[in-house]
Amino acid sequence: MERELKISIAHLYPKLLNLYGDMGNIITLKKRCEWRGISVEIEDIGIGDTIKEHDLYFIGGGQDKQQQDVADELFKNKDFLTTERDNGAVFLGICGGYQLFGHYYQPFDGNKLKGISLLDAYTVAGHKRFIGNVTVETGFLTPSTLVGFENHSGLTYIQGDTQPLGKIIVGNGNNGKDKTAGARFKNAFGTYLHGSLLPKNPHFADYLIELALQKRYGEKITLSKLDDTIELKTHNSLVGKAY
Repeated sequence: MERELKISIAHLYPKLLNLYGDMGNIITLKKRCEWRGISVEIEDIGIGDTIKEHDLYFIGGGQDKQQQDVADELFKNKDFLTTERDNGAVFLGICGGYQLFGHYYQPFDGNKLKGISLLDAYTVAGHKRFIGNVTVETGFLTPSTLVGFENHSGLTYIQGDTQPLGKIIVGNGNNGKDKTAGARFKNAFGTYLHGSLLPKNPHFADYLIELALQKRYGEKITLSKLDDTIELKTHNSLVGKAY
């Protein structure tokens, strides 16, 4: 049992962006906190809602139409969310949400969707859909690997001070060319990994929780260990596994 701790999570536009089990990421964060006695407040943010201050912001993936609706809404909150990022708040964007964390997403047909530039990245529509299992080698997690499932045709390119989450071992990642997977800048993270991501990567879930606690309390708080035998067995069974 931890001391009396709490984090707040904003789930951005879950009715529009929630493909391929993305809701499982919220469930994982919630349960891994509760198992340690950490209370969790989760607020679903819909179109037209005011976004207030939270410790962690999550957004999932969706089709181009849903992304358009969300892009317009997110852009209205760009200044607030940028300030939150700079104040240490944690952001996790999956697939379409990841694309909107960058500067823009350019579909094949239709107008360019403005992003909120939490990450120095941009996305353009590609001619090929990348589908399959992914293994990523990171330099900041233990275990060092991330596993998941990609299903996207967008090609994302990162630049400037934004770094990849890691290097592609299996799969295509950001664009199928430069062997990068995902992106990170400060405590903002983006990735194409669905399936969902965090249940199969409990070490990454805990990393995000620790960052969220640090944002709230202004100090590094080390989480107590959980019995992740099943979770890590699942993770390890997917490391290096092609689709």
